[in-house]
Amino acid sequence: MAHRKDAYPDNAPGPFFVDRTCIDCGTCYQFAPETFVDGGNHAQVHAQPGDPVSRLRASMALVACPVSSIGTDDRTDVPAATKAFPHPVAEDVYFCGYTSEKSFGAWSYLIRRTGGNVLMDSPRAAEPLMKNLEALGGVAMMILSHRDDVADHAVYHSRFDCERIMHRADGFAGLEHLVDGDDPIHLADDLLLIPTPGHTAGSVCLLYRDFLFTGDHLWWNPDQGRLSASRTYNWHSWKQQLDSLERLLGFDFSWVLPGHGSIHQAENPTVMRAELERAIVALKGS
Repeated sequence: MAHRKDAYPDNAPGPFFVDRTCIDCGTCYQFAPETFVDGGNHAQVHAQPGDPVSRLRASMALVACPVSSIGTDDRTDVPAATKAFPHPVAEDVYFCGYTSEKSFGAWSYLIRRTGGNVLMDSPRAAEPLMKNLEALGGVAMMILSHRDDVADHAVYHSRFDCERIMHRADGFAGLEHLVDGDDPIHLADDLLLIPTPGHTAGSVCLLYRDFLFTGDHLWWNPDQGRLSASRTYNWHSWKQQLDSLERLLGFDFSWVLPGHGSIHQAENPTVMRAELERAIVALKGS
């Protein structure tokens, strides 16, 4: 729970604040940028929410925070915020909220589909979220993009009896389905698992229609105005990660939905491919 006495002094005056327990995961300022912003090594409130929609959204960011670093003196909207996830992103894709400190605040997503709902990476095991997932049809499958973002996967498996899928190269035992090799794997007619080693040995992306779920492999960097990846936070092979980015040029997608970093939607797959090509050139030169 956030404490006013520990709040950063750069918060805008008003009910919402961020305290010194913040780990700067980015969740709040990616989800509610009208209220929160990157303050350097922590999030900060740059403007207090002034209307019902932005107040609810700020309260949802409070709920989603993995380390409870956001506080508010007016908790009027917090009960509604606890029940507001999963939150729609587009069509049948939802942001789960309730990020986990175990995954450094990585985002997880729900895909609603007639063949069985899919969780992309694991959110925090929060009862309000799990109840809402049950109301939306449960979870048939959980794709784990890499070993860093598994969070409370075991709780979700126990609750929903979902099949957990991960690449064997990440050395994570005890799951129902471990995949091998570098070739794309059709999990269903509308689900393509794409091995993208580099960030970790077993990193994978998931392609659902024109949505590409990328874990920590690829994201949008709003400060640079382009797609990006991190050489600093690379735990296996930067060369392999660049090679895996080039491999993605062979697939059609208009959305990038990462675990860390900002979501990005391009006008169409051709535009996205050009943006990815531009990012690869920049990253190779970095």
